[in-house]
Amino acid sequence: MSAVTTYFNNIWLALSTIAIGMKITMKHLWGKSVTTQYPDQKLKMPERARNRLYVNIGDCIGCDQCAMACPVDCITIETIKSTPDQDLGTTSTGQKKKLHVSQFDIDIAKCCYCGLCVPPCPTDCIVMTDVYEFSEFDRQNLIYNFSIMTPQDIEKAQEKLKKAEEEAAAKKAAAAAAVAAAKSAAAQAAPQTAPATPAPASGTQTQPPSTPAPDAPGQAGKP
Repeated sequence: MSAVTTYFNNIWLALSTIAIGMKITMKHLWGKSVTTQYPDQKLKMPERARNRLYVNIGDCIGCDQCAMACPVDCITIETIKSTPDQDLGTTSTGQKKKLHVSQFDIDIAKCCYCGLCVPPCPTDCIVMTDVYEFSEFDRQNLIYNFSIMTPQDIEKAQEKLKKAEEEAAAKKAAAAAAVAAAKSAAAQAAPQTAPATPAPASGTQTQPPSTPAPDAPGQAGKP
């Protein structure tokens, strides 16, 4: 292919590319303009739109899976263990709750709307909604608190857990002491074994006890 042919091919390619790009522009240039009167009129969001996050805290089990999946660390979760005498209920999916969720915060100002936090949730309690109007003047207002526990509830749960742990530790120590005392008593009650007979020294041979030889014939009765 000659240089002249290449030159004109490049020109044609440039013009055709521009024409393809301007096709939609020219179509709307001569068409009737339609203006959406926002905010009175709003466009319908796509079904799988990713916008503001929402958490149904009643179904949260505090597994921290969503926070670990978040690439920008915008989710903060803190939990408190429940004691054996507490019944926290079950989720809508039938899973038994064992943790108090004392904090579940989402800093939506950091969120990149990737949706990676939604699939790992075992109870489907965190979802991305179609709400996209949540601008604020203060960035602190973009930190959403979903936990329903009050400071008094958190303090009460912590004190109850601490007491239960102390009682469990005391029971464990008492059981260990009882086992040690039983072993000590068994050792003292065991009979003393007799000392073992020392083995003969190496290289020596033991002689069997000698027995008197029988009298020869004809020698019996002689002095």
